[in-house]
Amino acid sequence: MVSGKKRDQQSEPVRLGALEQQVMDVLWDHGAATIRQVITRLGGDLAYTTIATVLTNLERKQLVTPEREGRSVRYAPRHTREKHAAQLMKQALSTSNDPMASILHFIDDIDQRDLRLLRDYLDRSGHSG
Repeated sequence: MVSGKKRDQQSEPVRLGALEQQVMDVLWDHGAATIRQVITRLGGDLAYTTIATVLTNLERKQLVTPEREGRSVRYAPRHTREKHAAQLMKQALSTSNDPMASILHFIDDIDQRDLRLLRDYLDRSGHSG
């Protein structure tokens, strides 16, 4: 960020690189983990420094929180996978020239089960017009 301000929980979501996504998937699937635990869960082929750098970058982006545990540090995701995905969808809509068209294209492409879930939620929440 040019202004140097720290990213807060309400700011734009961060798109993840391929390795960042894999690391976040480990944390989302298994909970907080040390660098060595992340390496093991990713198959053990990556260098310690590589994963340490990825986790440092994810911490800088405020996607993970480090928790000191004795001599090691465990990293925990700050948000659920679903919250992160929702933030990405919200960001995509905010950058669209025609958000309504984007929503309609999205709805056209989702499967019937997800469409039923959406319809049920809208009915229960009073948002169905």
